[in-house]
Amino acid sequence: MPMGHPTTAQADSGGLTATEHRLDNGLRVILSEDHLTPVAAVCLWYDVGSRHEVKGRTGLAHLFEHLMFQGSKQVGGNGHFELVQGAGGSLNGTTSFERTNYFETMPAHQLELALWLEADRMGSLLTALDQESLDNQRDVVKNERRQRYDNVPYGTAFERLTALSYPDGHPYHHTPIGSMADLDAATLEDARAFFRTYYAPNNAVLSIVGDIDPEQTLAWVQRYFGSIASHQGKPEPRDGTLPDTIGAQLREVVEEEVPARALMAAYRLPADGTRACDAADLALTVLGGGESSRLYNRLVRRDRTAVAAGFGLLRLAGAPSLGWLDVKTSGDVEVPVIEAAVDEELARFAEEGPTPEEMERAQAQLEREWLDRLGTVAGRADELCRFAVLFGDPQLALTAVGRVLEVTAEDVQAIAAARLHPDNRAVLVYEPTAASDDSADAGTDDEEEAAQ
Repeated sequence: MPMGHPTTAQADSGGLTATEHRLDNGLRVILSEDHLTPVAAVCLWYDVGSRHEVKGRTGLAHLFEHLMFQGSKQVGGNGHFELVQGAGGSLNGTTSFERTNYFETMPAHQLELALWLEADRMGSLLTALDQESLDNQRDVVKNERRQRYDNVPYGTAFERLTALSYPDGHPYHHTPIGSMADLDAATLEDARAFFRTYYAPNNAVLSIVGDIDPEQTLAWVQRYFGSIASHQGKPEPRDGTLPDTIGAQLREVVEEEVPARALMAAYRLPADGTRACDAADLALTVLGGGESSRLYNRLVRRDRTAVAAGFGLLRLAGAPSLGWLDVKTSGDVEVPVIEAAVDEELARFAEEGPTPEEMERAQAQLEREWLDRLGTVAGRADELCRFAVLFGDPQLALTAVGRVLEVTAEDVQAIAAARLHPDNRAVLVYEPTAASDDSADAGTDDEEEAAQ
């Protein structure tokens, strides 16, 4: 039977609670009751992402996410989607650098169905995985790459800046989508070995949040997941640590048929799960988080040299995070004009720090974003899994808001002075190859690749 310990509401948790349990096969199970609405969310995180891939086989984690929807021992073809949606639920899966997740939100009385479906493919996917399924989903992923990366304006920006920001051979050098050549090279045995290595209960965290009966839910989990064998052959991911700063400005100019010139840059920032990362998040929020931010007011409102300006944080736990700058120019404005204005604003911010009003606004913005995630059963289930897989403690999800509010203006100014300068960034400049009167507000893809 599952072993576990109850957890009471922690300080700063807003009254939210979670209990953690572990099956004999190593599966970690997190339960959080919420009887406000008659729904339940199931979220399953596997500790595998693109950082676990090796050169020549990039894209396997994302490809396998798609294969997990192609049938298992007792559920053929598209049956997983059909059963969940037929029961009134919703579902999907995503892949990032650091994990692959699968999730369903169900009417509470259909929770057992979702648990059975997830257990069936964890325990028996290999019985249904064949060459036809692999070829079918390989083509789906290649088409997704064309639609989201190769054939849209600025589509390869995320891939290019990631490759610039992390040196060749670094586990985060390539993005989850993978290359066309590596997708073509993936064999059926590659896929089977990948599943055997990473899709084991002792490499997963299952969270269930919502209108649940904990005792009954644990009994279902034990019934459906308890007999799945663990696997001990998972290799450790390669070390992703790097120096605090890049030490130089890396630069690439791309000439493509895009609607407008663009300046994009990635700054190396502290890893997720640290106070310094929260401080960096607040700094980027003040500088580029929405239409009240400094860069938007300077470039779009005052100078009118840009039609869009944003600065956001890509949080990463196993490598330095990235501060992501994205500016689209207005009319015939040249990129050096934009870049000089950006550097001027960053230098002023590093010297003066945020005003009390900016700190209050930025903390309120991040607080709202956190509460939005924790306020839904699906969002809370995902955050509980994230903190369990990446940081070892799901309870940290329930107190994240308090940690953001503890960051001081001095913390924010210090991280800006240390990291937000030209010698700590990779720069991507887009120059149009064909004249266009259209302005652009197209952002780059984030690190997640979702099943379609």
